[in-house]
Amino acid sequence: MSIVTVKDVQERFGLELLGGHAGIDRRIEVSDISRPGLEMAGYFDFYPASRVQLLGKTELSFFYRLTAAERVDRMERLCSPDTPAFIIAHQMECPEELMAVAEERNIAILQTDSATTRFSGMLTNFLEGRLAPMTTVHGVLVDVYGIGVLITGKSGVGKSETALELVKRGHRLVADDAVEIRQVAKNVLIGNPPKILRHMLEIRGVGIIDMMTLFGASAVKDDKRVLMVVDLEVWDPEKIYDRLGIDEEKMKIIDSELTKLTVPVRPGRNLSVIIEVAAMDYRMKRLGINAAEAFSKKLDAAIHDETTKSDIEGIE
Repeated sequence: MSIVTVKDVQERFGLELLGGHAGIDRRIEVSDISRPGLEMAGYFDFYPASRVQLLGKTELSFFYRLTAAERVDRMERLCSPDTPAFIIAHQMECPEELMAVAEERNIAILQTDSATTRFSGMLTNFLEGRLAPMTTVHGVLVDVYGIGVLITGKSGVGKSETALELVKRGHRLVADDAVEIRQVAKNVLIGNPPKILRHMLEIRGVGIIDMMTLFGASAVKDDKRVLMVVDLEVWDPEKIYDRLGIDEEKMKIIDSELTKLTVPVRPGRNLSVIIEVAAMDYRMKRLGINAAEAFSKKLDAAIHDETTKSDIEGIE
């Protein structure tokens, strides 16, 4: 899980820092957002203090109807030691009572000109992405016909060279060598490169190359949902490889399962074309068109017809 601070949120959304400057480096540890309407009314039994507190027109208009003593009380109770920050929507003014307590307790107060609901959705999506469970996988992630294909295999098997050929054929590189994968929802994995490796590809004998510089902005992508895994392995003549594709192999990453294909590598095999076809076949299966199953049914029907014909001839 990545570390997210109030400063990260400020920079991501271009927020203005109104007060509580000393709290700009506080950590945000939950992706949920709180709009403390009930708390403004004095009900703190289930106050989610560890969330970012978002104040909009509804909360502040009610707050200004309270007495002076109630205003001070509400803000002192809202500014708990666990509260990471306050964000005020619609570019509304910050209440003096909140400013005083937040400055005293080092809690940052930020301001946005966005509407409350709209900003809440954007901030939640950002935090869910950054705070999601994360792992790093050794491989290459490529966007092939809109399908995020994670290419894995032992070092030197040809993952990066295959990715280079795919980019030359019009597809997009997401990450090479190290792929950071986050599970943002059940069975939803998003892959991206580490910042230092963004747009870079390593080719043995050539070195590190910048794909964006060589091929342009259309050749790279910053992140992509991972939908399938293609595992490259050196051809083993003793091993029996799947030739029909009826039985689907799965690979588990964090808590999500992905379709996995094992592709043997040997001279003469065009891996980039194989991966293109694999991606297209994956799309067809999602549309309900499974060539392997259709062939199997035709084969079973042909065998059944031949058996029936033999039985009839035997009776005659």
